[in-house]
Amino acid sequence: MHPKALLDTCAELLGQVLTFEHPADAVVARFLRAQRQLGPRERALLGDAVYAVLRKKLLLEQLARSGSGPLARRLAILGLAAVPDEAGPGRQGRARELLQAALSPAEQQWLAQCEAVPAQDLLAPHRHNLPQWLAEALRAQLGEPDFWQLAEALGQAAPLDLRVNLLKARREQVLKELEQAGIQAQPTPHSPWGLRVAGKPSLARLPAFASGAIEVQDEGSQLLALLLDARRGEMVADFCAGAGGKTLAIGAAMRGTGRLYAFDVSAHRLEGLKPRLARSGLSNVYPVAIAHERDERIKRLAGKMDRVLVDAPCSGLGTLRRSPDLKWRQTPQTVAELARLQTAILASAARLVKPGGRLVYATCSLLPDENEAIAQAFGAAHEDFAPLPVAGLLAQARVADAPALASGGEGGDFLRLWPHRHGTDGFFAAVWQRRG
Repeated sequence: MHPKALLDTCAELLGQVLTFEHPADAVVARFLRAQRQLGPRERALLGDAVYAVLRKKLLLEQLARSGSGPLARRLAILGLAAVPDEAGPGRQGRARELLQAALSPAEQQWLAQCEAVPAQDLLAPHRHNLPQWLAEALRAQLGEPDFWQLAEALGQAAPLDLRVNLLKARREQVLKELEQAGIQAQPTPHSPWGLRVAGKPSLARLPAFASGAIEVQDEGSQLLALLLDARRGEMVADFCAGAGGKTLAIGAAMRGTGRLYAFDVSAHRLEGLKPRLARSGLSNVYPVAIAHERDERIKRLAGKMDRVLVDAPCSGLGTLRRSPDLKWRQTPQTVAELARLQTAILASAARLVKPGGRLVYATCSLLPDENEAIAQAFGAAHEDFAPLPVAGLLAQARVADAPALASGGEGGDFLRLWPHRHGTDGFFAAVWQRRG
């Protein structure tokens, strides 16, 4: 496609994404499917530009006001100029080549002026690029300068983490295969199952991926499965399984034995588990679509589960490196609604746990309203559940530097992961054991 036409296409795509009526990844995917004339590199470049705008929206909108022409075009120009090095091999260079060919001399001059604005001259919102309510909430938690370190981390793309399926391979074995394929990787700092890959290489054709020896999974998500500590032959439930990333990790920890239920209210999401389950080699996973947390199928299993994981629906604000549109789609009102849902789901899931069994509540949110507040309220209302300090559980699971991953009291009551401190998505978890 001619550079000028590609820039126009980018502006059209941005116009659709910035309505925030649907998740950005779904909008981008639907739009690109309809653009059959685009090649793979052009598609990747358009996606990079969209996500650059979402990450730096407040700044780029402010800079765009100084230009002329349609706002979506100005944002497309600034988004392409902001494509980072880590987006993928050569993508930043291709973005610059496109702009060089597509822009008029006046637009080139305007872009140079925008890029010359010193960072120290920017107002706080244009530096952190967060909605004001969220910036205030995070600053109140972290203080200065920790807040600014988090804001910088959230403005960058997340690394690519893999989980090695120990039913199929060992981490050292997969490292060698990746090296032979020209892919740089290293063990993750904390999870004994994880690998962190440099860049964004295509994995689909790797034998390790096709065979189910590896799965894409953030290190923080792997730590949730390690906290659950499911054992061979147990009865286990992943209460909000989604597409099953943690389900597969739990099933591998159980060595394919016992019975592992993957519950979710979305049959569509559970459908995404099926091809991954087929690759994994697991035969102990039972996906079950439920109507709600009080479904009759849940009631029949009350008091029978050794382990229950509740990775609750949440704001997802710990995943802003991957889904930066979430910060513009969530509000204090949606967070409050989610907190009510989280409370109800956790209470229902707790009924499944048998005496002596373990319950894990988790979110990928950064906000106490969805995390500590929910856990503390549950503990106060359920005296038959005794809290278990997370730091000790992580150490027992062979997680490196476990105390650094925990917060809340001397024993490290909760798992608290931050992108700027731990290099993972933002995660929270609390653990209880049901008294006998």
